[in-house]
Amino acid sequence: MKTLRYIIMKAGLSALLLIVMLPAAAQHHAKAKQKQVTEPDTMLIDSARIMGLTKNGQPLAIKSDSSHQHKHRDWATWKPEPKRALWLALVLPGAGQIYNRKYWKLPIFYGGFVGCAYALRWNNMMYRDYSQAYLDIMDNDPTTESYNKFLHLGSTITPENEDKWKEVFRKRKDRYRRWRDMSVFVMIGIYGLSVVDAYVDASLSQFDISPNLSLRVSPTVITNDTGNSLLALRQSGIGLRCSINF
Repeated sequence: MKTLRYIIMKAGLSALLLIVMLPAAAQHHAKAKQKQVTEPDTMLIDSARIMGLTKNGQPLAIKSDSSHQHKHRDWATWKPEPKRALWLALVLPGAGQIYNRKYWKLPIFYGGFVGCAYALRWNNMMYRDYSQAYLDIMDNDPTTESYNKFLHLGSTITPENEDKWKEVFRKRKDRYRRWRDMSVFVMIGIYGLSVVDAYVDASLSQFDISPNLSLRVSPTVITNDTGNSLLALRQSGIGLRCSINF
């Protein structure tokens, strides 16, 4: 009986405690739900801001700095600047042609530079060899005979033909010296031509030519205005008149 009474009393206290705590738990659950609705999650707010939304769900107006935007160059309407082409050609031969986008001119100028450099080296080498041969034939030292390698097969220098060979070596020495100096001047000329070409080409690119470019040739009567119509008619002739529209 005591055990049954104890079980009944325990069940009654548990039911009473459940009845007392149930409204409080329901009220706490309602407050938590209301707080969740009124206060959105911080992560959701941050995500909304990243996606460009405000707290109210409205899109944000994002301003872009136009000064940092890269402007693409329109190559169809682009025209080179003559001064810039001039300075580029002065600093580096061929750079002006690259700036003007005339790449087909590069082999011409660089081919000229390479040819002049080869001619300069060859003529300078021959000039030094013939200069040494001329010095050897002019002295009285029998051990210096570098001139023998320039003689024809089987030829020798004797007292009878020594003066003739001296003149030959002197003329060849002077000839190769002139050709060497000429190679230097031609190289400088090619360099100057590349500079002038770059500047003129850039200047002509800004020259406005009418799309109605035409040449008209028509027959005409050429008269001499002397005041006398009869004399002017006798001295008249037939010719061609040319007119160019640009």
